[in-house]
Amino acid sequence: MKTVETKNAPAAIGPYSQAKIVGNMVYCSGQIPVNPATSVIEGKTVGEQTHQSCKNVAALLQAAGTSIDKVIKTTCFLADIADFGEFNKVYEEYFVTKPARSCVAVKDIPKGALVEIEVIAEL
Repeated sequence: MKTVETKNAPAAIGPYSQAKIVGNMVYCSGQIPVNPATSVIEGKTVGEQTHQSCKNVAALLQAAGTSIDKVIKTTCFLADIADFGEFNKVYEEYFVTKPARSCVAVKDIPKGALVEIEVIAEL
């Protein structure tokens, strides 16, 4: 098992790793829309925040030696299920291979974010 760390995605804000590689798979922790350069939430709308979360996912996957095109499964968390349509419009720009997905609304997301995306990808 190998730990993945990069400054191009937000640092872990708790006792966990950004990602772990096991065999030919990478398991990424959920990415919220924090700009890694400023440590601040990027964007006010769910669309803007989804763009940043996807950029963070892509940076983490690149650090692991793979890409967003190799994502097999995503788990997506929304602060408000009413944002599902706007979220999907941005999500489909990044996840063009249409990986398997779960998407649920949750009570709260860390730092008051509107969206969080976690992925499993092939190396």
